[in-house]
Amino acid sequence: MSTTIDQINWMHWIYRLIAYIIDSIIVGIPATIIYYLAILPLFTPSSVYYGVTVYGAAPWWGFLILPFILGIFELLYFMVLDTIWGGTIGKRILGLQVQNVNGGRIQISKSFIRNISKIYGLLLLLDWLVGIITPGDKNQKFTDRIAATTVVQTKQAFTSDMPPPPPPPPTT
Repeated sequence: MSTTIDQINWMHWIYRLIAYIIDSIIVGIPATIIYYLAILPLFTPSSVYYGVTVYGAAPWWGFLILPFILGIFELLYFMVLDTIWGGTIGKRILGLQVQNVNGGRIQISKSFIRNISKIYGLLLLLDWLVGIITPGDKNQKFTDRIAATTVVQTKQAFTSDMPPPPPPPPTT
């Protein structure tokens, strides 16, 4: 059992977690604004008729919809950016890139498969755990294995692509 745990690159998973948190904040802000401006009003009391409040739908449903909306936004965000850029903003900040197992760019269908677990947080946690505890590449989530994709470190985290500044001129 210790050989399996020794094979896990924990820094890789920590970088992926930090990238996911960054991306969740990026997606969560506009999704929450849309939820409060457009969706929640559908579930608030709309009018009172003869002392009876009439709702557009059951008011507690509004709180069940926010995680679903966040999940849909995350799925779309991750699918599009993984396909176009090879990674999300969070992954790019941390020097990570999504590739197929042969090192090429992924297709939108592969991106959908690898990101479907992001629709709900518990599914994503299970995806990570199954990827770590089952035989195979310990740097892949389970859905990465199904989609034949992987996340690789392409550069050092928190660095830019800009060249270093020139040295100062010599003093005379």
